[in-house]
Amino acid sequence: MNLEQLKQQQLDYACRIITQDDFDFDFSEPRYIGGTDVGFENGGEITRAAIVVLSYPDLALVEYKIAKIKTAFPYIPGYLSFREYPALLQAWQQIDHKPDLLLVDGQGVAHPRGIGIASHLGLLLNMPTIGVAKKRLYGQHAELAGTPLAYEKLMDKSAEQQIGWVLRSKLRCNPLFISTGHRVSQQTALKWVINCLQGYRLPEPTRFADAVASNKPLFVRRLQR
Repeated sequence: MNLEQLKQQQLDYACRIITQDDFDFDFSEPRYIGGTDVGFENGGEITRAAIVVLSYPDLALVEYKIAKIKTAFPYIPGYLSFREYPALLQAWQQIDHKPDLLLVDGQGVAHPRGIGIASHLGLLLNMPTIGVAKKRLYGQHAELAGTPLAYEKLMDKSAEQQIGWVLRSKLRCNPLFISTGHRVSQQTALKWVINCLQGYRLPEPTRFADAVASNKPLFVRRLQR
């Protein structure tokens, strides 16, 4: 593992990311929206990736797949996509109902080198993706109002370029950090995250994916219905 080589690969990939809307379908009515989440088992030795597919606009669960593989890359901040994408690709290969849009738990272009997991995965799959991160990795923003659906631009450290949005999706909850993944503009990324909210902090695609990846009671109850 050579971090300088990986850094250069990230920079090369970042130049290929499309940050404008580039769709092969009528995006006003996508049929399926997917969500991804990655967790780790056995002290990090096993990577567990989950992909869910929801129908739109009802956001009902259509399909989910889980892939477990041996973790081959250590935890290094700024390089997490190399740790997560192999298992996500395996889960993706199992999906029968391919989504029109994928919401990815993690950063898109809101990354020091412009290539978080949402952008990295979007480039590998050549599909529209949006980064939905629970924490800020990079950038700065104005103070966010406490009201639901308040948002502010997330800017790079020079404050000259927008790299995403900070969104308060629910009252009394920490904000989400939304950014273009691939083939989606910043404005469209914000729009579709808001469209997928149903009263919880996370939009439904990544909320379901998080529940699947962690085998949370929410998901178990849904399957038992």
